Amino acid sequence: MEQKKVVIITGASSGIGKSLAELYVSKGWRLVLAARRIDRLKEFEATHPDAEILSVKTDVSVETDCKYLIEKAIESFGQIDVLINNAGISMRATFDQVELDVLRKLMDVNYWGTVYCTKFALPHLLKQRGSVVGVISVGGYIGLPGRTGYSAAKFAVRGFLDTVRIEYLKSGLHVLVAAPGFTASEIRKHALVANGEQQGETPRDESKMMSAEECAKRIVKAIERRRRKIIINFIDGQLAVFVAKLWADLVDRALYRVFAKEPKSPLK
Repeated sequence: MEQKKVVIITGASSGIGKSLAELYVSKGWRLVLAARRIDRLKEFEATHPDAEILSVKTDVSVETDCKYLIEKAIESFGQIDVLINNAGISMRATFDQVELDVLRKLMDVNYWGTVYCTKFALPHLLKQRGSVVGVISVGGYIGLPGRTGYSAAKFAVRGFLDTVRIEYLKSGLHVLVAAPGFTASEIRKHALVANGEQQGETPRDESKMMSAEECAKRIVKAIERRRRKIIINFIDGQLAVFVAKLWADLVDRALYRVFAKEPKSPLK
């Protein structure tokens, strides 16, 4: 009997992470789910009583938490076939107003969380010729105004994983960088404002965005096809990145106008 495959998903308590978990459950995989909100992970377990799921309370900004996550995955299931670095937070403040601790927090969660989990999972992924995935954002290709820390961290994740891909080119390791455009999730509600407090409400119409479920489907398909990168949405994703390469000034002005129109925008 073929051994069931194992996927680790960080930031699995809501949004894209939870949708990814739903998809992998439907495929019969064994799941290791990581998030700070362990109660939500346990609720997910309870709704899938026949699935093999390990929930681990994890703050990916803490190195020892990430090490423990990988150790528990191996202790419970003996292997890791896919690691999806999905955990992340956003922000909303201009650079002159934002406190430096907010920028550090963005980098700790979005960038260092990916580095820590990938570092500890790497030997096991190499053994399985598995996949490591970084869920970034179009903000990892184009600077988003009012989100300096967010874009910086997502650019950093892309650079990090692109380099890992080259280093292990002959090992069989698959590296995917997935960049969704605007996707309906809780990330904007929990985005940090200038003083580090959570925004509490989204400034955008979530109903007009791609669903987390559709986004997750496209990421899983890209993993299965062992693609190196995927920019998921068309207008606010692929098209924006393409146009930015040709007419950078035009895109800068367009982005400024879009984000300046948001309710209570920090842009003038």
